[in-house]
Amino acid sequence: MSKRRVPEDVEGQRPPRVVALGGGHGLHASLSALRRVTTDVTAVVTVADDGGSSGRLRRELGVLPPGDLRMALAALCGDDDWGHTWSQVLQHRFRSEGELHGHAVGNLLIVALWELLGDSVAGLDWVGQLLGAHGRVLPMSSVPLDIAAEVAGIDPSRPGGLTTVRGQVACASTSGRVRSVSLIPEDPPASPQAVKAVREADWVVFGPGSWFTSVLPHLLVPDLAHALVTTRARRLVALNLSPQKGETEGFRPETYLEVLHEHAPKLGVDVVLADRGTVDEVEPLEHVVRRLGGRLVLADLVREDGTPRHDAERFAAALEGVLGG
Repeated sequence: MSKRRVPEDVEGQRPPRVVALGGGHGLHASLSALRRVTTDVTAVVTVADDGGSSGRLRRELGVLPPGDLRMALAALCGDDDWGHTWSQVLQHRFRSEGELHGHAVGNLLIVALWELLGDSVAGLDWVGQLLGAHGRVLPMSSVPLDIAAEVAGIDPSRPGGLTTVRGQVACASTSGRVRSVSLIPEDPPASPQAVKAVREADWVVFGPGSWFTSVLPHLLVPDLAHALVTTRARRLVALNLSPQKGETEGFRPETYLEVLHEHAPKLGVDVVLADRGTVDEVEPLEHVVRRLGGRLVLADLVREDGTPRHDAERFAAALEGVLGG
């Protein structure tokens, strides 16, 4: 059980107001760390998942895909028995020979509240209250989205040729190299609550996570992208620990930042946080960080067992040093 204590409000001061962007396991990692650092954290989550339980519910009921939202809520559960239990309940998947096979309990709970309340944000807030979540979870858009990727190298006869691949699962599992992504529809409505959270934040955190399908899509929702560019909040980019086959295969640490800049050239960066052990050449990364207007912070973030996953306590300590600086 964690021994880190979340800073309490003191007279005349408040903990940093942080918005974390992403989806899936990457956002789960950042939220698991951030809830140890501040009592005011909001997750703004991608809504383009089209696979598994989320994809089935999306196609059958026409709702936002709930899976990444569920994982964010699970990450914000506390370290006490209540938090551990509800996190496990949310993440539990049915195993059967019938229609329930593969569905996550949390997905069904979230969709049930959406149907009852007719409001996706209110439904997520109710789930958060039930869990005692240490923060709030919001969708990045009020409608379900699709991701389209320009991918090189799918056709062996045209190694430099580009192919358009549609769907988050297809983009994430492509055998080629993703060059860029776009959203369908092209001009989706942002969640007003997400835009408001970004404008009122002290810090906005990008990553870690699937770069093209979880992190960059937030910058393709016009109103949200405008808020991210113009907010007074400082911006932190947390780099991935290892490349992801298809999406970021062959990426060096600085490549993530170069791709981020290509998709959002007006976005400034204040801090780039990277794991010390994954950066074999510091100078190229520092050069790109300085070009974007930020500073590089190296820390030990990976789990001690060597698996390429963030250690929540180490990640929290690094974030606390940056956010409190």
